[in-house]
Amino acid sequence: MTINCKGKLIDLSTPKVMGILNVTPDSFFDGGRYKDETSILNQVKNMLDQGATFIDIGAYSSRPNAPFVSEDEELQRILPIIKLLVSNFPSINISVDTFRSTIAKATIEAGAALINDISAGHLDNNMLQSIADLHVPYIMMHMRGTPQTMQTMTVYDNLVKDINFYFSERIATARALGIIDLVLDPGFGFAKTLEQNFELLNNFELLNITELPLLAGLSRKSMIYKTLDTTANNALNGTTALHMIALQKGAKILRVHDVKEAQECITLYNQLHA
Repeated sequence: MTINCKGKLIDLSTPKVMGILNVTPDSFFDGGRYKDETSILNQVKNMLDQGATFIDIGAYSSRPNAPFVSEDEELQRILPIIKLLVSNFPSINISVDTFRSTIAKATIEAGAALINDISAGHLDNNMLQSIADLHVPYIMMHMRGTPQTMQTMTVYDNLVKDINFYFSERIATARALGIIDLVLDPGFGFAKTLEQNFELLNNFELLNITELPLLAGLSRKSMIYKTLDTTANNALNGTTALHMIALQKGAKILRVHDVKEAQECITLYNQLHA
């Protein structure tokens, strides 16, 4: 179970950590925190030192009801940061969180290694062909609608079966275009109620039917802090608890705000299964 990032094979049979770097002013947890080169470089160095295999950078907040961001603005936010990080950390594996093919192309050409698309190609008809042309790994997430409309689209016949059906179609389309390296993200919090998020986690192992690596994006999400009647700032302990569940049910990548704690969780998981 490997993916090829800029000529390096990354083995996902052992779970890996993807550290989040939000460069949006309105992200739900760390929006606006990393505004200058020094704070960005320090944060990324910390995440790499703590064991992050990937750094995921997004310039368009995908939280519910997030405001629209133009392509030009997204590019102006993200491109200088890609260049900054590649020049300071030449071996870095940057994942770009975007659903736009133009952003994907520009950032891969600037040195990013993979694309993380919340819409699995549904919000840009050119995305899958662009990924095929770029020969990069592609993370496909399950979502309905857009960040602005997704919370109104939470009715399913059978949640996990519907998600698996969605992925089967997306995988077939991607394979037909020649995309080799695929990772699946079932999209906790995207077009799902709080109860559905827990149903999804409880049945996470059923997503292994695809035999593709699974990414779990649980970090500090509302399913945790609303259940615990707290805030995103106080949701680290709850995040870690659910990370271990996700690992036990087959997650191969944890996408997180807190790399050290996630890496510790993986170390303990690996020891448990040594």
